[in-house]
Amino acid sequence: MNIHVRFLSYSSKTFTYAVPEELQDAITPGVLVQVPLKQRIVPAVVESIAVEDCLYKFEIKPILSVFPFPDDSCYFLFISKVAQYYQVDQLFLQRRLQSFLIEQRNQEICYAAVLEELEKPEIIFTQEQQKVLDIIMPAVQHAKHDVFVLHGVTGSGKTEVYKELVKEALAQNKAVMILFPEVTLALRFENIFSKSFPEIPVIGFHSASTPKQKKMMWQLLLEKKPVIIIGVHLPVLLPISHLGLIIVDEEHDHGYQEKKHPKINSKDMAILKASLAGIPIVLGSATPSLQALWNIENRGWKFLQMKQRFKGKFPSVKVVSLQRNVKRKYGWIHNDLYHAIVDRLEKREQTIIFLNRRGYSFFVQCSCSFVFSCHQCSVSLTLHQNNFLMCHYCGYKELLPQRCPSCKQYENEFIKKGIGTQQVVAMLEKFFPNARIERADLDTTSKKRSWANTVEDMYIGNIDILVGTQSITKGYHFPGVTLVGVLWADLNLHFPIYNASENTLQQLIQVSGRAGRQSNESLVIIQAFDQHPIFNFIDETNYLNFYGYEIENRESLRYPPCSHIAEVEFRCEDESLLNQEGAIILELCKKIVLQQGFKVDILGPVSSLVHKVKKIYFKKLILKSSSRHQLMTVFWQIRQAKLKSFLAFTMDPIA
Repeated sequence: MNIHVRFLSYSSKTFTYAVPEELQDAITPGVLVQVPLKQRIVPAVVESIAVEDCLYKFEIKPILSVFPFPDDSCYFLFISKVAQYYQVDQLFLQRRLQSFLIEQRNQEICYAAVLEELEKPEIIFTQEQQKVLDIIMPAVQHAKHDVFVLHGVTGSGKTEVYKELVKEALAQNKAVMILFPEVTLALRFENIFSKSFPEIPVIGFHSASTPKQKKMMWQLLLEKKPVIIIGVHLPVLLPISHLGLIIVDEEHDHGYQEKKHPKINSKDMAILKASLAGIPIVLGSATPSLQALWNIENRGWKFLQMKQRFKGKFPSVKVVSLQRNVKRKYGWIHNDLYHAIVDRLEKREQTIIFLNRRGYSFFVQCSCSFVFSCHQCSVSLTLHQNNFLMCHYCGYKELLPQRCPSCKQYENEFIKKGIGTQQVVAMLEKFFPNARIERADLDTTSKKRSWANTVEDMYIGNIDILVGTQSITKGYHFPGVTLVGVLWADLNLHFPIYNASENTLQQLIQVSGRAGRQSNESLVIIQAFDQHPIFNFIDETNYLNFYGYEIENRESLRYPPCSHIAEVEFRCEDESLLNQEGAIILELCKKIVLQQGFKVDILGPVSSLVHKVKKIYFKKLILKSSSRHQLMTVFWQIRQAKLKSFLAFTMDPIA
């Protein structure tokens, strides 16, 4: 038997190898094998079995081994559906497994006292928690597929509900998959679940995972042993034959959509995986996505609520105006917020200050109007501490010049626009020199060990004020926080994305939910330049009313979840060629829609919000339709055209 394979690492070409007789029974399309390539041994995917009577003019080398693969009967169907949905090569998705293609050694894993651990006295649940468990538990026990949307307010005890459901799945020797929207949260909950289930392997599968963890997990999947797998994007691509439960926490979060193409949404793929496997999936959030709420109304998803906090009371919320062109005594800190911080410091209580912008200031502009911008990307450079300018897209850095490159004026003529987390820290250190202040943004949370120390210090009360971006809005429980200040609440409301209001409100409620988790008196102060209707819904007990307000706008404009949109992005190093091919793509779309009789609206093409990154130019076309099939068909036919621009397709992008 001969087979055609493609190498996982780099090649899109197919190569032919022979299969020794003793390995032939294990060969099917999609199986991973190890093959000789010159002086090396490399992993490859079996693409097809060669025609029996095919003659070759060269020597056919044999494969060396078949990579052991869990017998997940749904796996290749799942991969093919994901590939079709995102219009990508199936091999691209299987390349995600290449980290496992190393020598496998059997891991001696101790399962002693598993049942003893599971049989320890149960926690006493609240009535709301028990009601939720009574509804979901039968689906876990009997492996019945259902999608459960758990709307649990901040501090309502969703994690304890998750643990009880996980406990039941593990008692049936099943694997459990738990997804979080970012690695820092995944790492934190690995620790939480490891302490709750000390005799069961809790393994993180994400960018911070070690080779040892990956080897152990693969062996557990091969042996169908109970395991808790925690991650962000990668777990959904694993073959798991004995999967019993999927939990997606913070299901509303756009962190589940990958930032690079293909922009796979892990939450959506987890829902597909649960459907194919015939198992329950729980989508938990204090601010459920409009998509989830719409599916409850229109697709029969089950809606469950926990409306009471386990401890503490909901904070009072106060919206204050940052008047334009008015000099404020404390700069970006409103008088009300300043005095509230003073009060908390006197009481030895903690404060969180939220601003969704890192750095020192947004950009630097000379009085002659020259703006310091990135040479490779169509963005201004952000000023950081120590007078460094930095591009947040390509990482380019330079020291702020002492003179303007355009008019040669000196630095004292430069205007520093906007504000970032570093400047907020500097400002607070000036106002409150004795306070212990730390920062939490991408610059700090990416350093996992130091971020873990910051979280620990915040938890035990060694930090008075924590200044952060969206990293601090979700999943963290800081019992001493009684004040949250949002410096620029309407910052993201003016972005040209259809769900800007939804994203902003969810973020505000999530960060507000850090206050008062163990206190009966807490306060949230929201600073904004402009009044906006979403401020009527910041009280999280009123969140569901936002759905009625926002869904009317989505219906009238035919935006998700009421309809579907597809983003067709095309990019090229030659801007002139990109513009020419953009016009060609537009005409192709119109022709396809007309010939097929599709009901598809075409918007664009337009330049992307950031239209150049690392010297590559971007444009996008937006397609609207009630039919996903029609949108995928249009893109598939566009892709057949011989264009030099790279094309990428995203269904229902959320960010």
